[in-house]
Amino acid sequence: MDIDALVIGGGPGGLTAAIYLARSGRETMVIDPMGSGGQLLFIDEIENYPGYDRISGYELSGKMEAQATALGVRFEFWEAKSIERKDGLFIVTTDDEEIRAKVVIIATGAKHRHLGVPGEEEYQGRGVSYCATCDGPFFRGKKALVVGGGDTALTDALYLSKLCSTVTLVHRRTEFRAQKILQDRVLAKENIETELGKNVAEIIGDGQKVTSVRLTDGTELETDSVFVFVGTDPCSAIFSSLVELDGGYIRTNERMETSTPGLYAVGDVRTTGFRQVVTAAGDGAVAAHFADEHMAAL
Repeated sequence: MDIDALVIGGGPGGLTAAIYLARSGRETMVIDPMGSGGQLLFIDEIENYPGYDRISGYELSGKMEAQATALGVRFEFWEAKSIERKDGLFIVTTDDEEIRAKVVIIATGAKHRHLGVPGEEEYQGRGVSYCATCDGPFFRGKKALVVGGGDTALTDALYLSKLCSTVTLVHRRTEFRAQKILQDRVLAKENIETELGKNVAEIIGDGQKVTSVRLTDGTELETDSVFVFVGTDPCSAIFSSLVELDGGYIRTNERMETSTPGLYAVGDVRTTGFRQVVTAAGDGAVAAHFADEHMAAL
């Protein structure tokens, strides 16, 4: 299959890039085995995306996909297995099709980092989760424990506080890293308790479900669920032969260009000092603009 531009990843960066490429008249395809949305699908409520006081990640991603589809962008639930550059084209192999594209925009994002403690893998899907909006409703009226201190951890703790009887927020530092407005909201919630300067040492269960966690100071806390938000790891492995990496993240310049001409990276997968929905969208617009210029010069 031959196309102008292939976007690998359907998050806000990839969707924005696809919209801009389609508006430039480029035949564009987006592939993502999870469908459109990326990390947006795991955000219950967004308050800092321009033009919306409040909007769910699911709704925002749906609007982006609908806009791209109306412009002629093709979407497929395919996973990129390998990529190579040959005869001036990028050859991307999936389980379903081999795609040949003039330019490729990498928008694969990052996956949730695990704690790596005993019981975590054993009870994944049975009380251990990495997505509050996905699994929070299963623990309505029950106890939840959230691990992490950034924006995601506090946002999801607030979401869970509307469903669960109590939420315990565990963070290894003595201060949260999240925005102050989120910290203020967490501290004002009567059913959110904090355990700062501590971390989870073990997740304990009865063989069927989570029952408690043991902290690094030896304290054991009863809980029905453990939601882990301790950072992410970039999904960049298949591109390592074509790009420069920094701690797994793809190095780009201000044009979102990687070290290989015609290959761009946007959003959470690239080296950047700030990872937000709006910055990923901005990356996508920049990458699409210069990808279009690159194709015009071929």
